[in-house]
Amino acid sequence: AAGGITNTRGRYRAVPSAGATYPLEIFAVCGRNSIEGIGAGIYHYNIDSHSLTLHYEGDVRLALARAALDQEFIYEAPVDIIICALYERTTRRYGARGERYVYMEMGHAGQNIYLQATALGLATVAIGAFNDEQVREVLRLDKQYKPLYIMPVGRPA
Repeated sequence: AAGGITNTRGRYRAVPSAGATYPLEIFAVCGRNSIEGIGAGIYHYNIDSHSLTLHYEGDVRLALARAALDQEFIYEAPVDIIICALYERTTRRYGARGERYVYMEMGHAGQNIYLQATALGLATVAIGAFNDEQVREVLRLDKQYKPLYIMPVGRPA
């Protein structure tokens, strides 16, 4: 829902992107025993295969919650979806204005996550209150990745 391919013939995606630059990268932080068949770790969403690729093994939800100003529900949620941007993909084409397009795309992706969570009877919330550098370090990402949203997903309270 956050940006997968919806039609392979034209490589259309679930989220519109200025100039089809697709600057967003999606990661999922999963806790122990949170999803059947998926171990604790950081996963990267592979758009082409519509699959998750293990990026780092281990439960990092507590460290992620601490990087997000100690928001406990990030630790308590079985899964946290993190939307990151690679700004250069869009700014290379559109200059400084490309940053605005990245934020628009992030909003579209976030809304799709809300809609999908609701359709599955789950709850989520978009969080922007966090230390960018600490989140990037917890996720073990290179400096060009800029975290924009953390969206914990779980059963409604």
